[in-house]
Amino acid sequence: MKFLTLSFSVLFFITSYGQEKKSDYLKDLIKLEQKAANSKMNYKQNINTTDYDLKYHRLEWDVDPTQSQISGKVTSHFIALSDMNSITFDLANNLTVSEVKQRGVTLNFTHNANDELVIDFPVTQLTSVLDSVSVSYSGNPVSSGFGSFEVTTHGASATPILWTLSEPYGAKGWWPCKQSLDDKIDEIDIIITHPSTYKAASNGLLQSETVDGTDLITHWNHAYPIPAYLIAIAVTDYVVYNDHVATGNFDVVNYVYPESLTTAQNATAVTPAIMDLFGSLFELYPFSNEKYGHAQFGWSGGMEHTTMTFMGGWSRGLIAHELAHQWFGNKITCGSWEDIWLNEGFATYLAALVIENMDGDAAFVNWKSGTVNYITSQNGGSVWVDNINSVGRIFNSRLSYRKGAMLLNMLRYKMGDIDFFQAVKNYLADSNLAYNYASTDQLKQHLETVSGFDLTEFFSDWFTGEGFPTFTTTWSQNASNNNIRIRVNQTQSHASVSFFETPLPIRVNGTMGEQEMIRLELTSEGQVFERPINFTIASIDIDPDVEIISRNNTAVLGEVENEINTDVLVFPNPAQSLLNVIHTNNAKILKVSMFDVVGRKVLEKENPLNAINIAHLNTGVFIIKIVTLNGSGFRTIIKQ
Repeated sequence: MKFLTLSFSVLFFITSYGQEKKSDYLKDLIKLEQKAANSKMNYKQNINTTDYDLKYHRLEWDVDPTQSQISGKVTSHFIALSDMNSITFDLANNLTVSEVKQRGVTLNFTHNANDELVIDFPVTQLTSVLDSVSVSYSGNPVSSGFGSFEVTTHGASATPILWTLSEPYGAKGWWPCKQSLDDKIDEIDIIITHPSTYKAASNGLLQSETVDGTDLITHWNHAYPIPAYLIAIAVTDYVVYNDHVATGNFDVVNYVYPESLTTAQNATAVTPAIMDLFGSLFELYPFSNEKYGHAQFGWSGGMEHTTMTFMGGWSRGLIAHELAHQWFGNKITCGSWEDIWLNEGFATYLAALVIENMDGDAAFVNWKSGTVNYITSQNGGSVWVDNINSVGRIFNSRLSYRKGAMLLNMLRYKMGDIDFFQAVKNYLADSNLAYNYASTDQLKQHLETVSGFDLTEFFSDWFTGEGFPTFTTTWSQNASNNNIRIRVNQTQSHASVSFFETPLPIRVNGTMGEQEMIRLELTSEGQVFERPINFTIASIDIDPDVEIISRNNTAVLGEVENEINTDVLVFPNPAQSLLNVIHTNNAKILKVSMFDVVGRKVLEKENPLNAINIAHLNTGVFIIKIVTLNGSGFRTIIKQ
């Protein structure tokens, strides 16, 4: 399905950029994201930072790209959530704190080996009172994770560049902060003093660039809630140019190396079109009151700092992935690294939606096929992160990115486009989640509300469960009425899931080139389905458009018997108003449940003694689950 129509000139440009190298942007991005040392990943949420709510930071930094040094003052406004005699910030203990003040009064503090800056109050800080402290500090920042605080060079002339990247636990390496994913800062001012030969890129809206002798003081303001790990700066000899976004009337501001200017200008021109696509599918860019920006930096991945993505390359896929994070990761941020797929799975899938809408259905199917092949190259692994102290596990290419993306595609197929996209829009618009943190369960609630599905089993199988199914189908065609009968068996690659409940698409191919797509709703092993077909069948294909994660599926022609024995009669079929379900040996029928072809339960009768009234149902094909004292099974009926 297409969601955006582009002019020919834009489409030509996008198509030319769509033919990217097979070693795609995502492979390169994740390879770099996995490089961090596990020894730097021992941070857990600091329980000593949970007793206050951050409201504002004034971040004043003095840096020079030729030196791996920082000096600065961080003023933090906070509200006490309980009476406090001290306040704790996360700060690497190799940095030197010279002074802490509160309203001009110097305070006592301790900087301990646990990377905690503990500041003592002279009197008890009372609950709900807004106050502030200012921390002056300096030193050579710790570089951890993907970089944290790096001084490198670029270009043939080896021009110095300084850049930061704090995800997931690196912010404390270069400034006193609160790293846990439970408290966004409502607003920040970033004031960077640096040599005037350079420009400084950061979050939010540029307020001023003021010459001060040989220095330039660059002031940025970001007036949306932001977590510590998404705050960043980069300083070098940037050239600045804009790509305008007509929808919303704001600019994409690009800070690039002089030697990369032509390449970058050609590449970033697609950004407004991708921005419009995401806006049409979900909602308008959530930070349009400020800007979106790109800043080139010192490695070939990308990092989605709010309103200013740091870019190491210029492929369309990387541009799309990092832009998608502004909605999924920045506006709504995963509330635990266990749920990183809410950031990375969404961003990966939105980059795939760019392929679908700009390159066409065949290219999208090709992306899904390659993605599923990679996911199923190993038998285990869940989207849920079971070890948040491992960078490789959090940012796992196969699971957090690709399986997370295909989880979204399966939800889209299960729910249908209208319900899926509406549910995601509702998730983004939820006032409790917007510009805040979210969990997988909160996304699940929105999906369930719109679709009417209970998705508990789905998420148990596909989110927390490991592995994937393999489908084996046997099919036959009834000579008298042309109906196709299909039995579906399933094996699982990992013992954590006993059966993957899922809709399964089947393409029925005719001897004269006819084709018809049917959908089977799988709820148990060995189900038999029957569907009317108006042509002679030559073969069937299992999931030809790759909607489901599966591997090594087979379809064979063979006799298919009813799943429940002939002692159970269901008639008339087709039916109009009344349906009889009878056991000829008078065995008790315990329950009859009816489902439509997308798996929604439309009717249920326990201990039915008389004909079941189905007059109120729409016409179409329905699946009946019949539970007897001798077992259970399924039948297919047609409602006229």
